[in-house]
Parts: sequence; C-alpha cells; structure tokens
Amino acid sequence: MDSKITSSERSHWTTTLGQASAHPAAFAVVLFYALAWLVFDRKTFDFSAVATLIVWVMTLFIQRSSRRDTLAIHAKLDELIRADDNARSELTRLDEKEPEIIAKHRDAEVRALREPIDRK
Repeated sequence: MDSKITSSERSHWTTTLGQASAHPAAFAVVLFYALAWLVFDRKTFDFSAVATLIVWVMTLFIQRSSRRDTLAIHAKLDELIRADDNARSELTRLDEKEPEIIAKHRDAEVRALREPIDRK
C-alpha cells in the first residue's frame, strides 16, 4: 500500500474545519458573534441566547482538549515507532492523512494479517 504523503495532498474541508475549531481563534469567532448579536438584535438576546453561546464555548473547549490529547498520544506513539527497529517509519505520518484513507490502510493491514489464518 502506498503510504507516502505528497505535498500536493490537500485536507478534506471537514478536517480543516475540525482543526480550525480547535484553534484558540475559534473563541474569538464566538465572541464576535455574541457582540454582533448584541448590536444588531439586542431584543432577542435573552437567556436562550446566552445558553447557546455557552454551549458553543463548551464545545470549543471539548474540541480543543480532545485535539490536545490526540496530538499527545500521536507523539508518544511516534516515539515508540522510532524506538522499535522492526517498526515501519511511514506509520508515523499516517495521522496526517484523511480518516477514509486511514480506515482503508487499517482494513488492508487487518486483511493481510488474516490471510495466513484463512489459508489454513
């Protein structure tokens, strides 16, 4: 399976959006939205509006925390792969690919492991 990543590969828009939502600037977007809401439609800025903004901010906190944990796990796994002489180093870059490509890679690896068992 070809696992080389070319510089011309582009992230899917959902991946880009997910990474952007984990960026600290996403909080500024919510703050800007709240201020715009206050300026342009103050009459509808009530308890439900505040609850909506709180849900958005909490979602950003959860997304940011999840991204931090995921990046830490990947850094640890990359170090383990580098430390093992038998490990394939191209796996350290697998997390840079799109989820669909990772799933295909994983499925191919599982099939390759099962082939000797199925032939018996």
